[in-house]
Amino acid sequence: MSSTLFAGALVALALSMGASAALAAEGATIFADVCAACHGPEGVGTPGVAPPLQDPPLWAALGDKAPGFVAGVVISGLSGTIMSQGVGYYGLVMPPQSDYSDEDLAAVASYVLKDLAKVEGVVTPEMVAERRAAPLSHKELMAIRGGGM
Repeated sequence: MSSTLFAGALVALALSMGASAALAAEGATIFADVCAACHGPEGVGTPGVAPPLQDPPLWAALGDKAPGFVAGVVISGLSGTIMSQGVGYYGLVMPPQSDYSDEDLAAVASYVLKDLAKVEGVVTPEMVAERRAAPLSHKELMAIRGGGM
């Protein structure tokens, strides 16, 4: 590899890492301003109100479906009964967050996955736009989640 090409690759990598860090910071800010009111500042949930986002069995079960699931939830919201870590959440209603831009929703959804859930995966603005164009119903989201798991 030529030194010019190598230097260009290093610059691209550094810019990508900077963009990734900026995206994470933006996601953390949005989470703190909007989501933490119900899910708690560290995503540990609020019993009877909102389930924890730090839920290893859920994320393990979702696997590679996790980014699409989170993109669907931020666009459509979620309602129904959920069991999480032995606690029941009944009559749960998370409102859609569709007033935010695709970029903002991708940032906060990626923050939830990477920083709170400790899952590899990223939600892109294109994924959010796709869910916005063809939103999933709460029933479809619950089916992806594994019912009331």
